[in-house]
Amino acid sequence: MTALTPLPLAVVMVAGPQILSAIFLATSEDWRWNSAAFVFGACLSISLIVTIAFLFGSGTPRQGGSRRTLHLIVFVLLLFAMVHVYLKREQSEPPKWMGKLASANPRFSFRLGFLLLGFFPTDLFTSVAVGTFLSANSAPLTDSAGFIFLTVLFLALPSLMLVLFGERAEALLPKIRTWMNTNSWIVNEVVILFFIAMTINNIIG
Repeated sequence: MTALTPLPLAVVMVAGPQILSAIFLATSEDWRWNSAAFVFGACLSISLIVTIAFLFGSGTPRQGGSRRTLHLIVFVLLLFAMVHVYLKREQSEPPKWMGKLASANPRFSFRLGFLLLGFFPTDLFTSVAVGTFLSANSAPLTDSAGFIFLTVLFLALPSLMLVLFGERAEALLPKIRTWMNTNSWIVNEVVILFFIAMTINNIIG
């Protein structure tokens, strides 16, 4: 169950400029290599942040008070993520730097994936929360594999759609991009609220 619990947070990781970047790169000139580099960079940074948070939490003595402290840290991180999502809710237009993605190269794509998924505030809070949550529940680090895999799969979906559906995917991706611009913050808030409720249950339990 501990491995399954963080899975919904994969949606929070990608709903925003992350999935928009994946869509833009999937329509770039060298889209296969760009998409692969973007996904690899994202996988690397997410794994790094989750591992650091997990190891930090593992250094805490396994006592009731210490576990509650770790759960409180998760709670605070999720609150920060929730506030950040809410404050950015009206940014319906993608950042200006996304205009460079049409002419991106694999090196730029890798760097973007690493920085965006590792250090974008919402993603940073979420990854740290996942690592700390696993540590607080005495779960192995390997339980983060499902969360990381699902996040990476979401990022790879635009390029996978192009491989599988070709021109139909090219017509669908702009519609997905528009919908995500408008509604992603609502999806994020719902998922974060769900995880906050579970964290509160751990604190008072």
